[in-house]
Amino acid sequence: MDLRVALIGYGTGGSVFHAPLISSVPGLRLAAVVTGNPERARAVAERYPETSVLGSPDRLWEASGGYDLVVVAAPNRQHVPLARTALTSGLPVVVDKPVAATAADARSLAALSAVRGLPVIPFHNRRWDGDYRTVWRLAGSGTLGDVLRFESRFERWRPEVKAGWKESADPRDAGGILYDLGSHLIDQAIALFGRPERVFAEIDTRRRGAAAPDDVFVALEHRGGVRSHLWASATAAQLGPRFRVLGSRASYTVSGMDGQEDSLRAGLTPRDPGYGIAPPESYGRVGAPGDDRAEATAPGAYHEFYAGVARTLRGEAPPPVTLTDAIASLEVIEAALRSAREGTVIDTRTH
Repeated sequence: MDLRVALIGYGTGGSVFHAPLISSVPGLRLAAVVTGNPERARAVAERYPETSVLGSPDRLWEASGGYDLVVVAAPNRQHVPLARTALTSGLPVVVDKPVAATAADARSLAALSAVRGLPVIPFHNRRWDGDYRTVWRLAGSGTLGDVLRFESRFERWRPEVKAGWKESADPRDAGGILYDLGSHLIDQAIALFGRPERVFAEIDTRRRGAAAPDDVFVALEHRGGVRSHLWASATAAQLGPRFRVLGSRASYTVSGMDGQEDSLRAGLTPRDPGYGIAPPESYGRVGAPGDDRAEATAPGAYHEFYAGVARTLRGEAPPPVTLTDAIASLEVIEAALRSAREGTVIDTRTH
């Protein structure tokens, strides 16, 4: 029997990412979408005619026995309250990133998760970017030798501020680019090299009229000496490479963004032929001067996150991303904020 999924929120996160991915995974059924927005409700009915539309989360909790999983894709400040209610209603939950505005809030959610015996699974989908999967493969195979420095960028050119909660300076909204794109960058680095021992950051608000940070650099020093240099910006009129990974034997460089988001925005899903496949002209290069070659980009596979969630709910595998992972990323974000505020390197081993 299919696992019945209730999705809370049908903005960009819900409509572009969660709903199409859930609907693409065998064994999952998008049973309900919660949205109080009439236009979004009509969009759900048009694209998913067999899915119920609920006007508020209360409608969901009243019928919690009709579902097997709740997905929270609401604004950031609602993540923890909605996830807590899902757990107390007896439902496991997937929570979009960042799981919480603070590491303390995420730890409180972990405590409730343990008490209820139900998983909270962070939606860190960028682990299934094709270019990141390529970095993972190259680093793990020894092709690069010992990785010395990992450079990763999410850069955009968005000089005009667009009104919305993501541009809010209220800490409860977890707005700004460090929480938004930085959550992905930090999670990817930690997944590759482990929790950092030292954190340094430069965090700026550059655009006229902006209230939340829009230009960020974070440097991490991992155990063993690997350094991660991470950039996130809305002010980059020319983009740097997506990844540049320097190893003792070879390096890997690739530019451009993983194409899955654009495909999903265009209405494609993982069920469509060619989804997640990068064209050869976008391949990165691996090697050393005079001896480098094109490296085929691994297929992008965001749907594998939800396939992993299904296995977890059936008791077949651990979560594809753990709440411990999300807490580690939030602790790095908080160390970065302190580093930028104090102008110093934060030793995370003592905090």
